[in-house]
Amino acid sequence: MNTKLLRAVDGLDLPDEYRGLLRPGEAETDFLGNVHHLPRFFYEIRSWQEAHEVRLAPHFKLAELILVDCREAGPLLRQFPHYVPCAIVLLARFLEDFRREVDAPVFVSANGGYRSPAHQIGGAKSIHAWGTAANVYRVGDTFLDDAKSIEKYGAVAASLSPAVFVRPFGPHRGQTDDHLHIDLGFASLTPRECSETS
Repeated sequence: MNTKLLRAVDGLDLPDEYRGLLRPGEAETDFLGNVHHLPRFFYEIRSWQEAHEVRLAPHFKLAELILVDCREAGPLLRQFPHYVPCAIVLLARFLEDFRREVDAPVFVSANGGYRSPAHQIGGAKSIHAWGTAANVYRVGDTFLDDAKSIEKYGAVAASLSPAVFVRPFGPHRGQTDDHLHIDLGFASLTPRECSETS
């Protein structure tokens, strides 16, 4: 795993522009009314080349988990450095286990990995803002766009850990009908070299 390029930073030390968009450590209420604190610690990504060079797990590069479209806040889309919650390594490890279990490549959609709290899809209420959720649109040659495929692969994902949540198939809020949503909950990770004081 090539993670030597990653440098952990405390979000509270970032410039005002980034702090305003990433809201490190701030409380946010989710769609169910539960309060969670947004990630405080991030990996600094200096370029797309670096994102493509960092392998978080044997089959997952960082770039695959941070691909977003124009609904992301301008500075977080168009300029570097980018900042990604440190818990993204937990997601990559889980996806690697899932890939091993299904014995096929796993494809994460655009906007399907990390999205900042400023992203127009879900914003800070979305678990994607923690870097602990992935929307998988394809496994091997199978597109996950019907009940049979989503339920089949959802059962595999859920069997790997009691911490894993898989959205059920359906068209309503909290359901999915065109991808497999997998998340590890509102996990945060503090790297060993960082301090939570202040």
